[in-house]
Amino acid sequence: QVQLVESGGGLVQAGGSLRLSCAVSGPNFSTVGWFRQTLGTEREFVAAISGGSSSTIYADSVQGRFTISRDNTKNTAYLQMRSLKSEDTAVYYCAVRPGPWLPTRIRLTDHYGYWGQGTEVTVSS
Repeated sequence: QVQLVESGGGLVQAGGSLRLSCAVSGPNFSTVGWFRQTLGTEREFVAAISGGSSSTIYADSVQGRFTISRDNTKNTAYLQMRSLKSEDTAVYYCAVRPGPWLPTRIRLTDHYGYWGQGTEVTVSS
């Protein structure tokens, strides 16, 4: 059984930074994705990273501001968020998928088999 626990969310002023963590327990995992969701909207892809960290993909809205990384020795993935904007306010979720890196499906929520409970990020303007 795979379990994911996100942490690091909170309240930050626009222009500030936060680092989210996703601790994964269970069998080896490969692709890690970060998504976000606001009330009444669909879950939105933010970023993803391959098992060996050789490949990353970002949503256009966060490209250049967010950095996804992972430490496989700690079974933890991270999302470093900089230059935060009010529109980044959301609940952030991490998700994992065993198996190969499939860039054509990375942005799809149904590509992932396991999800965390989410951590809330609020950016005040």
